[in-house]
Amino acid sequence: MTDPILQVKNLDIRFRIDKKHEPFRAVKGISFDVPTNSTVALVGESGSGKSVSAMSILGLLPENAIIAPESEVIYGGRNILRASASEKLAIRGKEISVIFQEPMTSLNPVFPVGDQIAEVLTQHMGLSGKAARERAVALLAEVGIPNPALRVNSFPHEMSGGQQQRVMIAMAIACEPKLLIADEPTTALDVTIQKQILDLLASLQEKHHMSVLFITHDLGVVGDIADTVVVMQNGEIKEQGQVHQIFHDPKDAYTKALLACRPRLDRRPKRLPVIDDFLRGDVASKLEERPRGTKESDAVILEVKNLYKTFFLKEGFFGKREVAAVKDVNFRLRKGKTLGLVGESGSGKTTVGLTLMRLHDATSGEVLFEGKNLLSLTDREMMAYRRRIQIIFQNPYASLNPRMTVGQILVEPMKIHSIGKDQAERVEHAFSLLKKVGLSEASFYKYPHEFSGGQRQRIAIARCLTMKPDVLICDESVSALDVSVQAQVLNLLQDLQDEFGLSYIFISHDLAVVKYISDQVMVMNEGAVVEIADSDQIYLNPQQDYTRKLLSSIPKGLEHQAA
Repeated sequence: MTDPILQVKNLDIRFRIDKKHEPFRAVKGISFDVPTNSTVALVGESGSGKSVSAMSILGLLPENAIIAPESEVIYGGRNILRASASEKLAIRGKEISVIFQEPMTSLNPVFPVGDQIAEVLTQHMGLSGKAARERAVALLAEVGIPNPALRVNSFPHEMSGGQQQRVMIAMAIACEPKLLIADEPTTALDVTIQKQILDLLASLQEKHHMSVLFITHDLGVVGDIADTVVVMQNGEIKEQGQVHQIFHDPKDAYTKALLACRPRLDRRPKRLPVIDDFLRGDVASKLEERPRGTKESDAVILEVKNLYKTFFLKEGFFGKREVAAVKDVNFRLRKGKTLGLVGESGSGKTTVGLTLMRLHDATSGEVLFEGKNLLSLTDREMMAYRRRIQIIFQNPYASLNPRMTVGQILVEPMKIHSIGKDQAERVEHAFSLLKKVGLSEASFYKYPHEFSGGQRQRIAIARCLTMKPDVLICDESVSALDVSVQAQVLNLLQDLQDEFGLSYIFISHDLAVVKYISDQVMVMNEGAVVEIADSDQIYLNPQQDYTRKLLSSIPKGLEHQAA
């Protein structure tokens, strides 16, 4: 048996916070191997220490990091943690390279992508300008960028998210590294683009005989790419083993919890188990099935007829080009039910949601809310309806004002819409809503930066509830969350629907989540509705090729679970 390409031994990392406090211990003496020509998945929630562990291999930790003297990362027969700066620079990018999570913050926005790939080749391979450019074109072709000879001149903002990630992969494999570290490379991507990136990484690994350290918080994608899984929590390794063993016979309660938090395709429990349920052994009560679906007799609260939305894009100095983002969309949302909207980026699903709210002006069509066409109302008339249709945005970091306390964020919309007879009553209502979404009254006095992503999304939900809405539009509202936090938010949305009879339009690219929470699913592609049916029916018997394509892209890890 060949020696592993990388051995991590007793890795212990602390971070200095300030002079008053003891350094925070982020990684607690972990050990694992990366075998030659193999893929190891490092799995855990945010804060588990997985990215810190990986970045220590490359010497990319911040200055306040303290690596314990006994820690070792053995590569090429030596401990590279103790290598000099010049030795690390020679290894980094050439023998060990990395794909970061967010390509738009990793790529330089002022240089064409070809120049950025060529820089790596010039730095590590000594290629001249022309040779480096030719190699950059070849690399773009290898990672599946169309028209690479033209796209080599493109700037990052001129490419889609999936294409940006492919450019990052091209840069990472430019010098044919022996080890590739992929840090959450598919987290924010559509399910189809995610599958393309995973397939690309697998084919490149086989072609170049690379080893891969794949970092993710989602066990669902692990089945597509990994040979071995290392599960981390709070800086410790809870379990490691072959991917089949981890999926079919997990030993640790935390691993079982991570697997169970993710909505499954073969079941729909009334409540998703969360991490604490497994640690307490309280799982049985969560497994009762929840029926889903719609009936013709169900009351319709919102009906959309022949909705069109066109944008005009500037072209040249004086020209403009018409782009139809939404084309003849028709659907009904039934009271107390959830309509899931799925499709790839650019399919028009978010534009539909924003147009219903009149955050975009519709080109034509009708949006009938209890029989009243919202698109024909004046702004003054619309105010009463804005309160009844609310939206939860994808990014809770951007949708909450950082200069306002949580209390101000919750009370302001009540004041604008004259909800509550005075300030005291509004504050009392805000306290009750915080409790309802699982936050303490002390949260009222804090600022958004003092909360985690999942807690911020709860605050965003509480803000919507201040309006006592009838319809909630959830725009990718759980896509960026850890699976355990995602389960908590999905449970909260379901509890609120049960209690208040809310109707949801749930926009997402995560097909497993959509199946779990939706009564009906509407599939969109290039602005048009491809297919609409009850959620069980559309997953068991899709009628259209595009729907089948989406469903075939669901990560295989979920199939392993169901097996």
